[in-house]
Amino acid sequence: MILGASLAALGQGRPDPALIAAQREAMVPLAYMDGVWRGPAWTILASGEKHTVTQTERIGPFLDGSVKVIEGRGYEPDGKVTFNAFATISYNPSSRAYTLHSYAQGYVGDFTFKPTADGYVWEIPAGQMTIRYTAVIKDGALREVGDRIMPGKDPVRFFEMNLKRVGDTNWPAAGAVSPK
Repeated sequence: MILGASLAALGQGRPDPALIAAQREAMVPLAYMDGVWRGPAWTILASGEKHTVTQTERIGPFLDGSVKVIEGRGYEPDGKVTFNAFATISYNPSSRAYTLHSYAQGYVGDFTFKPTADGYVWEIPAGQMTIRYTAVIKDGALREVGDRIMPGKDPVRFFEMNLKRVGDTNWPAAGAVSPK
């Protein structure tokens, strides 16, 4: 499978150092995201119940810094993982746009990701509704909220996490399989 993908990539031509450099450069302002994060999070379930977990995030650079990789886990008090998500953030120099590619709860999607002065915003279009996640990262704290937005109505908050940076990570770059 990977060999086939590698051969297909060769058919596309040689790597473009200028494109890769532009991707790497676009990721530099997002370096503040890197690390291991932990703290409380809550979401409003379909039943209306507020459900609280301990949320962790590990975030690091990949492909020589041209892509950001994120894993999130939500833990119940007994340690059981009840939420697990994986995402990448990439930059397309041609469109000058960031994309968040997410895998969570059986769903997959590509979403617009916009860095802000102190964090980021990403959105999921859902018919007339927009689900907007807004994060602020400063002083070793990451606060992200999720709001459901309907035209002509006040936003409805359904998610919040308040994480503290608890360490560095060499994930996912560390641990690569050696050739021998």
